[in-house]
Amino acid sequence: MANRGTAAAAPMPTAIARDYEVRDRLGGHRPASAVWLAVHRSSGQAVVVKQVNLSGISRNLRACLDCELNFLASVRHPNIIRLLDAIQVDGFVFLILEFCPGGDLATFIKHTGRLNEDTTRKFMKQLGAGLKVMHSHHIIHRDLKPENILLSAFTCDAVLKIADFGLARVVHPGKYTDTVCGTPLYMAPEVMEFQKYDDKVDMWSLGAILFELLNGHPPYCGRNNVQLLQNIRKSSSLPFSQHILSNLHGDSLDLCIRLLCKNPVQRISFDEFYHHRFLQ
Repeated sequence: MANRGTAAAAPMPTAIARDYEVRDRLGGHRPASAVWLAVHRSSGQAVVVKQVNLSGISRNLRACLDCELNFLASVRHPNIIRLLDAIQVDGFVFLILEFCPGGDLATFIKHTGRLNEDTTRKFMKQLGAGLKVMHSHHIIHRDLKPENILLSAFTCDAVLKIADFGLARVVHPGKYTDTVCGTPLYMAPEVMEFQKYDDKVDMWSLGAILFELLNGHPPYCGRNNVQLLQNIRKSSSLPFSQHILSNLHGDSLDLCIRLLCKNPVQRISFDEFYHHRFLQ
């Protein structure tokens, strides 16, 4: 589960407090948003309340919020977090989301260490299914990382759900965007280099997640973004430990290499990823 804060629940507008008992704060603090664990008063169902301060976000982030709301309201898929309701009141938007008791994939990896290839394949197939829905809506997530992948249970048989579409936006085929956003350890090099980019950035992030599932930590690191980018650019091969590399099947290694291709033009497309031998 996401880290629980110790702060007491903030006073909620009547429109929220009437139907939901807000309990613990979840996750870290963000300037314009907060996430709370709550319980629906009549049904007893645990939910997550994401509170966004509309006065505290830029025009670009407001567009991302609209994209998040429109996309989540239009889909029902087991591998996409479900939006149960959205309420705008007093200058805030409250997203009522399903609660995932298994927490996030980052915590799961930290607890279990690297996963075997069968579990990794199972997890990546589910992410592929979720990405297929996003792809059909021309949605780029732009912040795919283990913290934004939630689990229905803290087990290897969990259902994975892609969550936190707060940086998502629509980019149609043949079009590009250039906003620098995301989390550096999972961010494609073209984003860090301030280049225009398309949905291939999500493929890089998937590659970093795949590497972490197999190896126990992200593929590249650095003391800052400049060093991180330098480490990516100067690497001639993926930094798997020799012990792990010798035990990897060729298909899992091939998929990882093609996802973490530094040239986005040569990087594997979503359709190639979805039909790759490793996932079959």
